[in-house]
Amino acid sequence: MSAHEHNHSDFLNGTPWFVYECSIELDADYRRIALFLLYLFIFMVGLLENLLVIWVNWRRRHTANGVLFCIINVSLSDLMVIVILPFFMMEVTMDRVWLWGRFLCKVTNLIYVINIYSSSFFLAFMTLERYLSLTRPSFPAFFPVAGRRRWVLCGGLWAFSFFLALMENIHVDLLEWDEPGCYMMPEYSYIEWFVSVAFLCLLFQFLGPAAVIITCNVLIARAVQKTPDVQNRRDVWLVHVYSLVFIVCWLPYHLVMFLMIIDDLDPYAFGCNTVEVLYFSFSVVQSLSLFHCVANPILYNFLSKSFRSNLINNVLNYIPKEGAAADQVGAGTQPNAPNGGGGGMGKQGRLSNASTSQSDVVS
Repeated sequence: MSAHEHNHSDFLNGTPWFVYECSIELDADYRRIALFLLYLFIFMVGLLENLLVIWVNWRRRHTANGVLFCIINVSLSDLMVIVILPFFMMEVTMDRVWLWGRFLCKVTNLIYVINIYSSSFFLAFMTLERYLSLTRPSFPAFFPVAGRRRWVLCGGLWAFSFFLALMENIHVDLLEWDEPGCYMMPEYSYIEWFVSVAFLCLLFQFLGPAAVIITCNVLIARAVQKTPDVQNRRDVWLVHVYSLVFIVCWLPYHLVMFLMIIDDLDPYAFGCNTVEVLYFSFSVVQSLSLFHCVANPILYNFLSKSFRSNLINNVLNYIPKEGAAADQVGAGTQPNAPNGGGGGMGKQGRLSNASTSQSDVVS
């Protein structure tokens, strides 16, 4: 899963570790156990959450507003990486030994990298679309319901994610050393390739989307605070939680990656103990970044009253209805609004509900 960590597990810039006098001892066995349990939790919880989100929202993918359309794509992206987590769980358990052949080595890495790009792209566009729908209702939507514009932009984001992932994946291969392993190992200019790929990831996966998400959420929170009919001011803080979760999930990963870039460019910038901790912690922060697969469905769907109503209605469709009770449950939502939210609200009404969930916003 971690191409760069694999390449540096025994050597530092081509120099054997025993040349450096490291005094720190880190327990890799405990790390393997912790990573396996962490991956197992993300797999079980994330799989259930994202399947429910897609199940509830999929039938409205053609008529959904831009925000809900992005939510569906975020869930699809997260679900892609969750499906391949069992391979990473077994790889961690066997101390990075890869037993599933060259094809799955390249495919699982490609799916993983596509996910980290596409998820961030759609989160950024969703936040921007939400901000514009609340404060600039006359501004043309990025993902309009009518026409092909939303499908062209959606396909473009997925294609761009695929292109960025392919730049790394082209050098990922199954290598036979003491044990078979899935590594990123360019034949020439390894350091240049890794630094280039890492900087592209830092720019397009983190810095760019983070700037959009944080800026738009701050502006949304200010707009919500100015409306006189906000029922619960504490809900405004949920808007900032969206930004906080994105930063918490991805900042440690990119911080460690940035330090690894410095170590590659200047092998003597850090001491041996620092480098040992750096590469030891990389797989930990990489696994922690996958918590976005669990957090996104909660933040953007399950906190929405309309989503929960739609989920209950979908479940009740598979339960025999008795009397008028089922009809009363189904009457609480409007089918033309995203996730059952009211479709005829004005700008001020949209602002008052904006802090509860992304999926409650009407474009």
